[in-house]
Parts: sequence; structure tokens; C-alpha cells
Amino acid sequence: MLVSLFPTQTETLNATYDSYLADLDLTEDPGVLVALRAAVCILNLRAGDGRFPSNPEVFLGGTGLGEWRPTSFLPGTPPVPVPMVTPWVATVTPFTLKDPAQFRASPPPPHLTSGKYAKDYNEVKALGSLIGSARSPEQTDIAYFFADNSVLLWTRVLRTVTDTYLSNIGDSARLFALSYMAMADAYITAWDSKRHWNFWRPVTAIQQGDNDGNPRTAGDPDWQSLITTPSYPDYTSGANNNSGALTTMLANFFGSDKVTFSMTSNTPQVVQKTRTYRRFSDAAEDVVDARIYAGIHFRFADTVARRQGSHVANWAFSHFLRPVSE
Repeated sequence: MLVSLFPTQTETLNATYDSYLADLDLTEDPGVLVALRAAVCILNLRAGDGRFPSNPEVFLGGTGLGEWRPTSFLPGTPPVPVPMVTPWVATVTPFTLKDPAQFRASPPPPHLTSGKYAKDYNEVKALGSLIGSARSPEQTDIAYFFADNSVLLWTRVLRTVTDTYLSNIGDSARLFALSYMAMADAYITAWDSKRHWNFWRPVTAIQQGDNDGNPRTAGDPDWQSLITTPSYPDYTSGANNNSGALTTMLANFFGSDKVTFSMTSNTPQVVQKTRTYRRFSDAAEDVVDARIYAGIHFRFADTVARRQGSHVANWAFSHFLRPVSE
């Protein structure tokens, strides 16, 4: 699978794979042939699914109030705006969903002058600022903890939970397959909503706050988020789609949300490297708060994304890889 997806690394990957098989004395194992056939089937199934298009869209958003526009720039005179990262993810063929828009989010706050928008605006402005924030040290540590790569962070959780609670390799394989299909579709769902609604990030909104028509949103042209704002629209949060999908899938698989597990972050700034949770949903709640403390999302983008991820996981769990009756 890796050789096919990353052909420029074929020589290194083949050598690593051959060494792996030799070390485990699996060179002649018939299971290897089964695995190769499975990989070919998956590659054929996913051919032309929209990944890595040869002519990807260059999306720079808009300049109207509430519209996303680039939040980072390459050096130059004038500086060169960085377009939306991987906009094509919004149209990739899902693994379990009927289409990318199946769980598209409802519109973000339609009126920038609304009380709901002002409440979430002022929350992220106060708690997510790089300088002069109202965050506590614990809130800052949570922000950095979940600033780790979301897929890698939750993959470590998946491995830990599987090693702790499962002994049957078939159960482990099913859980991994369900989890990764749900997480992939959750990201596709998030990108569909991002590209469709094109809602601005807090850093843009707060710098433009005096121009949005809302007397309750005082602007600050120098405001910056705690961590670098990613180069794609705010609504909805990819990290929360991901965490919502995996925590819901785990709760479905084990038949309970109440499962104790630990997770470890590799973000260099983190003080508390490992956190222990007694419910899957508790960790998902921390991700919602973390993206606000980091200054990169409004709360409504996080909470809606978490629900989206849960919907995706519930759909995948109820429609795919169902247990075989004995």
C-alpha cells in the first residue's frame, strides 16, 4: 500500500518491508499473499477517489465580512497569501458515507451582529490570545496538549485502548478499520463544511471586529492566536470532527463511554505530557475547549464539529463491518 501511494520512496519502503518479514520469519507465510491481495483490492477500489488531484484548486476565500481569507503569508513584497490547504479533501469519495455533504453542518451564526456570535467572539478573544490572555496555566497546557497532530494523537489512544482491552486480533482489526474509516470520513465532512461555508477565523474576525456591525465585538488589529492559525476556514473544526468520530466509535465498540484510558502528547511546550480520562467523551470535551484556548476556533465551530464526527461514527458503526453471527 505504501509503495503504491508513495512511489518516490519505493526502494526504501521495499527494503524496510523485506527486513520486517525476515525478522519475523514471515517471508513464506501465506498470510502475506492474502495481505497483498487485500491491498490491491483497496487500491483498485479507491482509484480516482479525488485524492491529490493533478490540478488542485487554489482557494483564497473572500474579502466580505465573515468570509475566510488567508491567515498566513510567504515572504515577499508584497507578502504572498497562503491559500487554503488541501481544499480537494472536501470532495474526496468517502469510505462509508453516501457523499461528502451527508453530514454537512448547518450554517454558522448567520448574523455577525447576533448575541451568539458576540459571546463566542469575546470568549476566544479573551482566552485564545497569544499576549495578555485570560487563560490559566492549566488551560494553556490543554491548548498545547491538543495542538499535537490530531491523527497521530488519537492513533496512540487507539493503540493503547486496543492493547489494554482487546486480546482477539480479529476484534482489534475490526476496531482499527472502523476507526480509520470514520476518522477519514469525519475529515472529509469537516472540509466539505469548511469549503462550503467559508467562515473566517478568529484572528481575522478579531482584527476586523470594529467593522462587523456588532457593538459587542470590540476589534483589536494586533490580536494573534496562541498557536499559528491553520490555513483553512474555521467552520467546522477538523480536530473536533476527528476526536468526535473516534471517541464515539470507541464508545460504540465497547458498548460504553465509561472506559479509562491515557493519552500522550508530543507537543514540545506541553508540561503534562500524559492525561488520563475515565470517559471517552471527557477527552472530546477537552478538544472543544483546547481549540478555543489555542485561539484558532470559535466555540460554535468546535461543538458542531464534534457532533458531525459523532454522526459519522454512528453511521459507519451501524452500516459497515457488522459482527458476523456465529
